[in-house]
Amino acid sequence: MAVLVFALVGRASHAGDGAGTGLGTVLLVALPFWVGVVLAWALPRVHRDPTRLVPAGVLVLAGAVVVGAVLRLASGQGAPAPFLLVTTLVLAVLLLGWRAIARVAARRAG
Repeated sequence: MAVLVFALVGRASHAGDGAGTGLGTVLLVALPFWVGVVLAWALPRVHRDPTRLVPAGVLVLAGAVVVGAVLRLASGQGAPAPFLLVTTLVLAVLLLGWRAIARVAARRAG
């Protein structure tokens, strides 16, 4: 869900560049990062406690950004430094933020 939000917001912020915000375009933007998330989720350390910031959250974030960037480069979509910086920051908020909230809520509940 976080990667989809990232792609939707990113496409909406660049809607004037002619690429559009249609479902196909948004999915094309999201796909390389989803692949990274899926690969990271395959790691046992992520499965043990997916709500942990470290290592689960950091591994998923790294997987999304690194694999996403590599796949974008391999497919000719490009991955300029400003894009990677914004991608990392936005995905960090989205992929780590819910984990931080979940951990705080769990501590308060019990």
